[in-house]
Amino acid sequence: MGMGYWILIGGIGLISMLVSGRLKSKFAQYSKVHLQNGMSGAEVAEKMLADHGIRDVKVVSTPGMLSDHYNPKNKTVNLSEGVYNQRNAAAAAVAAHECGHAVQHAQAYEWLTMRSKLVPVVSVTSGMSMWVVFGGLMLGAAAGVGLGYWIAVVGLGMMALATLFSFVTLPVEYDASNRALAWLKAKNIVTQQEYKGSEDALKWAARTYLVAAIGSLATLIYFGLQVFGGRD
Repeated sequence: MGMGYWILIGGIGLISMLVSGRLKSKFAQYSKVHLQNGMSGAEVAEKMLADHGIRDVKVVSTPGMLSDHYNPKNKTVNLSEGVYNQRNAAAAAVAAHECGHAVQHAQAYEWLTMRSKLVPVVSVTSGMSMWVVFGGLMLGAAAGVGLGYWIAVVGLGMMALATLFSFVTLPVEYDASNRALAWLKAKNIVTQQEYKGSEDALKWAARTYLVAAIGSLATLIYFGLQVFGGRD
């Protein structure tokens, strides 16, 4: 691969690292803003689910830092240890955000439905796509336009699916945060100062998905130019 590829990958990696680092520092900052109501992340999650009439979703603790996620298959809101047990603005924000996904699932939110349909396909193709493109380009260079070109095009198609997935993820994540913040405010779960912390923490979390989506699109465009005749 040419210098352009390494500049692209290096640039995306650097931005991703900076955003991720900022998210961790924000999370640490708002972990010091203790909730006046004394609720833990787990209690915030359970209340949000109950307030939305969701009775078939369990709130469970999962190891790791910022490993929080909603699992639609077994209907569990998985909160990291730093969120499940803690009683601060960051924990409240993350717990409510993950419950936002559970509310999306219960209400058949269209973007979440689309994302769920893409998961099985992307989980198989995303790891292979770059190798298929590489293989096609190398075969094409050795044997000229023909089979190698079409193999590379198939790889690009796989890459395009992963890019589509990363862009479909954006409205899912932003909507879950909006639902979380609206509920935290409406139910007076947080004070005004705590709300600002929760809002800022979720804003930085969303930016990690935005950077990933832009990076995926940039990589797709770069390889598209290689396959369809572009040069560094």
